[in-house]
Amino acid sequence: MKLLRVGTAGSERPALLDTEGTLRDLSGVVPDIDGPLLADDAALGRIRTAAESGELPALDAAGLRVGPPLARIGKVVCIGLNYHDHARETGAEPPAEPVIFFKAADTVVGPHDTVLVPRGSVKTDWEVELAVVIGRTARYLPSHEEALAHVAGYAVAHDVSEREFQIERGGTWDKGKNCETFNPLGPWLVTADEVPDPQNLALRLWVNGELKQDGTTAEQIFPVAEVVRYVSQFMTLYPGDVINTGTPAGVALGQPEPKPYLRAGDVVELEIEGLGRQRQAFGDA
Repeated sequence: MKLLRVGTAGSERPALLDTEGTLRDLSGVVPDIDGPLLADDAALGRIRTAAESGELPALDAAGLRVGPPLARIGKVVCIGLNYHDHARETGAEPPAEPVIFFKAADTVVGPHDTVLVPRGSVKTDWEVELAVVIGRTARYLPSHEEALAHVAGYAVAHDVSEREFQIERGGTWDKGKNCETFNPLGPWLVTADEVPDPQNLALRLWVNGELKQDGTTAEQIFPVAEVVRYVSQFMTLYPGDVINTGTPAGVALGQPEPKPYLRAGDVVELEIEGLGRQRQAFGDA
């Protein structure tokens, strides 16, 4: 299923994109798309039954804002340097273990919302990423099979980053990762049954119409199953938590000087095969 949330910010309603591409209203079936829903097999079954019945009300998508496909996210766990080609372009050694950092849940915005370039920023960068959404409480998972069994679905994430704040201002990466609007998510939460192999997805990103990133999750150093298993050794993952699993080559940081960092007025578009497409205009904070 392709689950999403539509409406003005803070007042989104749950919806579903059916197999014919029609937007359907789920508000009569479930109150929202969130962690408790993803952990509730009966509620998910009601959605499937309603979708198959063909009786869900259609919504007019024209002019309707698409919000993040998940409400009340608990935490956003991020994996750094997780693509062989991205590590090569930045001159970094591939990590022996996954690099973990966090984004605050309030950085998450809709897939087409305006992204704000922070005040004083001169190195705002782009990163298309596969987001994993957790559907069952996960702690100390013993195997890759168990890890994938705890995944509710997948989405497109844009891990917007400010490289000066991240690398040159001391401390951890968090300063360059947590600026407002720095995690567009969606448009859809695609349930795991529709993504049979998360290691065989094409990722692409364009800046002002120019293709910058053209990668595949097959290049991940630590595949999705290992990422979920590994993270569960260090923290409990709850339904509705999100893991951003890293970005392929092609970011501004890896380009020759002068590096083409983002400015207000730029437009970024990104997509992952089968998971939908985002478009953001950048503005000033």
